[in-house]
Amino acid sequence: MAAPSPGPREVLAPSPEAGRRVATSSSSRGGLLWRLRDKQPRLGLFEIGPGHELHRLTCMMQAGLWAATQVSIDHPLLGPPTEEDFSEVMTQVQEGFELGTLAGPAFAWLRHSLGLAEKDYQASLGPGGPYLQFLSTSKSKASFFLSHDQRFFLKTQRRKEVRALLAHLPRYMQHLRRHPHSLLARLLGVHSLRVARGKKKYFIIMQSVFYPASRISERYDIKGCEVSRWVDPAPEGSPLILVLKDLNFQGKTIYLGPQRSWLLRQMELDTAFLRELNVLDYSLLVAFHCLHKDERGPGSSLVLRTARSVQGVQSQDEPGAQNRRLLPEVPNALHILDGPEQRYFLGLVDLATVYGLRKRLEHLWKTLRYPGRTFSTVSPARYARRLYQWVEAHTE
Repeated sequence: MAAPSPGPREVLAPSPEAGRRVATSSSSRGGLLWRLRDKQPRLGLFEIGPGHELHRLTCMMQAGLWAATQVSIDHPLLGPPTEEDFSEVMTQVQEGFELGTLAGPAFAWLRHSLGLAEKDYQASLGPGGPYLQFLSTSKSKASFFLSHDQRFFLKTQRRKEVRALLAHLPRYMQHLRRHPHSLLARLLGVHSLRVARGKKKYFIIMQSVFYPASRISERYDIKGCEVSRWVDPAPEGSPLILVLKDLNFQGKTIYLGPQRSWLLRQMELDTAFLRELNVLDYSLLVAFHCLHKDERGPGSSLVLRTARSVQGVQSQDEPGAQNRRLLPEVPNALHILDGPEQRYFLGLVDLATVYGLRKRLEHLWKTLRYPGRTFSTVSPARYARRLYQWVEAHTE
């Protein structure tokens, strides 16, 4: 599906008082940088406060997102998004920069369908507290941030990835409507940022899969292959937050009991959808959180949501056809699955890599480079099947 042609409009944005300090809050050591200069292998979460070289950038993001969300608060959609809503591009001019909001009305409707209040979204992403920088073990050149309350995940994207996401957005929203308990990460916004007359930078906003994070003990990024899928673990007792990979997971099992059949069916539905989009190289995020004794067992923290499992989502399909399940009565319930003794955080992320000519050539090169070994760049059909098989083999 081709991306709709954008319909641009430009407005002078309102700005919270904190956002007005953006133009003067840069570090004296080097201005605006999209990447860290420090190449040391520091891994974990870092508060982006004054003096951090990304502070000015994140202040701009916060002020811009506050103003962009205010538009959807002041002008709420009265019905499902139209074709024009999917193609809208709104540019808001602020002091020293401009923020673009792509398909803003469509994403506002999606947030509404998830039961996410715009005021809460604005409070998390606006200037109320500093963003956290997440230094990833990914080979991607993207930058990663978390909102101050860690509810939302922000990631820089290349322009072609943004085009792919927007092209797939109507079908993505339709899939979530049909399968409201889908494991797909909830994409909540796509934006561009231009400083002065510089080049546009793009970023997306997602609901964080690893939320709430206070009791998470292990985190993994799974692609179902072996090449470049090992991360040196942090030393025992280290406070560093590491996301490990497939080879680190060897010997471990996800114990779900009766909920395993639901997970396998949902993986089948979601990977089939991604295969239809001709997408590959996505990851299944997995995290572990040990349940206390009073949290274990049926009925301890579960609530059955039948007619509408997610506020605002309605469908003609029967709940069984939608593969609904018992949701824990906790924040971020869509990405949480409770086993007998462990709570698991699960979500499919990085949904923007299309299997085009470049990836086909990469597949041929890796076939010669890694004979007899499994690697990430394979056809979407094989990728989907392999990741499903990984889940099948590592769950009980």
